[in-house]
Amino acid sequence: MFVSVNNRLVPDADPQVQARDVAAAVASVQQRAHQWQADPGKTVLMGHSAGAHLVALLGSEPALLRRAGAQRPLGVVALDSGALDVPALMQQTRVPPLYHDAFGEDAAYWASVSPQQQLQRDALPMLLVCSSTRRFPTSPCEEARKLAARARALGVAIQVQPEALSHAEINDRLGLPSAYTEAVTRWIDARLR
Repeated sequence: MFVSVNNRLVPDADPQVQARDVAAAVASVQQRAHQWQADPGKTVLMGHSAGAHLVALLGSEPALLRRAGAQRPLGVVALDSGALDVPALMQQTRVPPLYHDAFGEDAAYWASVSPQQQLQRDALPMLLVCSSTRRFPTSPCEEARKLAARARALGVAIQVQPEALSHAEINDRLGLPSAYTEAVTRWIDARLR
């Protein structure tokens, strides 16, 4: 079963509030799962772009999900997040306004909403799909590899999957017949077993 959830957006909600929105939605879906003949214990989070940042943040700091009343998901699939290390992103010389609108100017806040800085030993397994063709304002694959290296040091399973696709194609082509779709499907299936 697939369930799509939503969250409030900037300027009405900053990324911390957005992550809490997603966590509350996950808890709500799990509470209703039996009505849909689904197993609430077999939840995998997936998001693209800003949604990838939010699910990676929840996966890095599962306490956010617990506080919302959600059961521990089996894993996270983050589709081309360009904000896995928010402090590093925000310190680039040229940062598009949309990032300033979302993350503001406070370095302490950047760390509080950054999967890289919030990664815990009890983090969820993650598949970080990244566009190997994107470089601005940072390379999502470099950010993914840096998060995976930190995860290895903590004993957390994070896999990086570079794809020679644009940011939009990472989302648009998932599900179409391809080695990319097969790899993501295998990763999810391995969690659901």
